[in-house]
Amino acid sequence: MLTGFKKFILKGNVIDLAVAVIIGAAFSSVVDALVKSVMMPLISLLVGEPNFDDFLAFGDVRFGVLLTAVVNFLLVAAAIYFVIVVPMNHMIERRNRKLGINQDVKEEAAEDPQIALLTEIRDALRSESTR
Repeated sequence: MLTGFKKFILKGNVIDLAVAVIIGAAFSSVVDALVKSVMMPLISLLVGEPNFDDFLAFGDVRFGVLLTAVVNFLLVAAAIYFVIVVPMNHMIERRNRKLGINQDVKEEAAEDPQIALLTEIRDALRSESTR
């Protein structure tokens, strides 16, 4: 029982996931600083207030709080996309071009007769199981 647990813990994907969670938690302060100190002040210049908490308030029901949370989420998503995802994609493309790695892997896989045969078998099994 303990050997199975040891194998599970020492798998590369479990350790990679743990590292990703720790790095993500550490990086969240960077994203929060970007959103709170750069993006929200820019929005407050356009809108007039840094948040919408008092917008559409009817007694204890405050729809503005939800609106602020949605705007914050969209700002965080945009910050992550434009600051991390886009540059990483460009870096990966540049590396692949430099190494001569072809991006058309699916086309190559479709030309492979073994892949084509396995695909046909999979499709046949799927059609039989739906009958």
